[in-house]
Amino acid sequence: MTPLVSRLSRLWAIMRKPRAAVGSGHRRQAASQERRQKHAKSNSQAKPSACDGLARQPEEVVLQASVSPYHLFRDIAEVTAFRRSLLSWYDQEKRDLPWRRRVGRRGAGTVVWVSEVMLQQTQVATVINYYTGWMQKWPTLQDLASASLEEVNQLWAGLGYYSRGRRLQEGARKVVEELGGHMPRTAETLQQLLPGVGRYTAGAIASIAFGQATGVVDGNVARVLCRVRAIGADPSSTLVSQRLWGLAQQLVDPARPGDFNQAAMELGATVCTPQRPLCSQCPVQSLCRARQRVEREQLLASRSLSGNPDVEECALNTGQCQLCLPASEPWDQTLGVVNFPRKASRKPPREESSATCVLEQPGALGGAQILLVQRPNSGLLAGLWEFPSVTWEPSEQLQRKALLQELQRWAGPLPATRLRHLGEVVHTFSHIKLTYQVYGLALEGQTPVTTVPAGARWLTQEEFHTAAVSTAMKKVFRVYQGQQPGTCKGSKRSQVSSPCSRKKPCMGQQVLDNFFRPHISTDASNLNSAAQ
Repeated sequence: MTPLVSRLSRLWAIMRKPRAAVGSGHRRQAASQERRQKHAKSNSQAKPSACDGLARQPEEVVLQASVSPYHLFRDIAEVTAFRRSLLSWYDQEKRDLPWRRRVGRRGAGTVVWVSEVMLQQTQVATVINYYTGWMQKWPTLQDLASASLEEVNQLWAGLGYYSRGRRLQEGARKVVEELGGHMPRTAETLQQLLPGVGRYTAGAIASIAFGQATGVVDGNVARVLCRVRAIGADPSSTLVSQRLWGLAQQLVDPARPGDFNQAAMELGATVCTPQRPLCSQCPVQSLCRARQRVEREQLLASRSLSGNPDVEECALNTGQCQLCLPASEPWDQTLGVVNFPRKASRKPPREESSATCVLEQPGALGGAQILLVQRPNSGLLAGLWEFPSVTWEPSEQLQRKALLQELQRWAGPLPATRLRHLGEVVHTFSHIKLTYQVYGLALEGQTPVTTVPAGARWLTQEEFHTAAVSTAMKKVFRVYQGQQPGTCKGSKRSQVSSPCSRKKPCMGQQVLDNFFRPHISTDASNLNSAAQ
């Protein structure tokens, strides 16, 4: 055997030695990696969980395989610049909102909890009056815990998503009765112990009221982060949601976590809005990859550059990155930064119909009374009061018969000939588009009904307007009023938009309108976003 062949043989023998011959540190690392790979493989073959509908895989495996560093904050200098710019802007531009004045004082946890629950799916201008009335009536959790559900529903009426008020009271009772009156102070315990408190609300309370350095992601924050890091995929998807929460936690300022989280929400509510963002007023525009993408596309369109402009883009920009714009929805030059994010099309609300009747009788002391019945304690509009209603019937004759039977169940024998169809009201809840066929029946010249079964009551018109009734029922009553002598003419649609019934803006809306009027910019270039 020649020397060269001998050396090659020895080299081949070394290469064929088992991995166990390698040093112990590398051995442990290799074994650990193998276990992770086996775990990922076994999980990827498992059936989807009933709760999330997705085959469970380790988050780090998914993200490493599908996310480019382009969508991340890669060094502390960039994170520090983002924090500094955002907080400096917030200190100068933040809105003077009533719940913010109480932060740092005793009872701040209650204040933040109430305001954050009310602000879910509801505009700030609408919440201001409800929040003020709520805190005046129940300034502490002990006060709220001692209230009745009827009182809670009555004050919440018109704010929508009525289960929020009920769960808020349930939480207050739990704090008082089971937790010794002491509210949890961390995001983890808030979410674990309080009914109706999810990840976002828990993080907001913990950071704003108690100073915990925990990030939050609501609709406004998600939009800001998606644009700053050019994330075009659906933010409600599991992978994107995980990444957004990771970014929020990375960015939150440990010295001022509550202010930082409020600043991020404020930026999304007032500047980085859904449709017409005020990019020229954005404090973090220099760090915004969406704006950089707009500038790049503008340069390419103007052909002022030969080849590709020197602007960073996603390294996986080949249709593989799960955070980039989906291949089915490529860049739209007309949208600008509003390209980010692209939301999945929402499932339209299911359509339902019912018939409801305003039954009126002369009051014992003069004036008129109307009959209301209480809804079940669970389901849509739980515990609220409404006019007697039945599900929609395919024919007018069957509809009138069913409705009359329902009315008589509560008020006794009634003259069927006086039942009149007045029009319809269409009201959309979060997942239901409900059309009410509105009827009226006035009991004139009859002895007033003084006793009704449990779950029903006669109210004056003044009492109706302060009762725990939904916005839909107030619309129904306006249709009824529009058909009575001396009022504006009713129509076949909801009367909300008729000149004589259109509501003036609430005081909170007027305050915000006056506050923002001097700041409205006429520069509409590259604008996109919506208020809370």
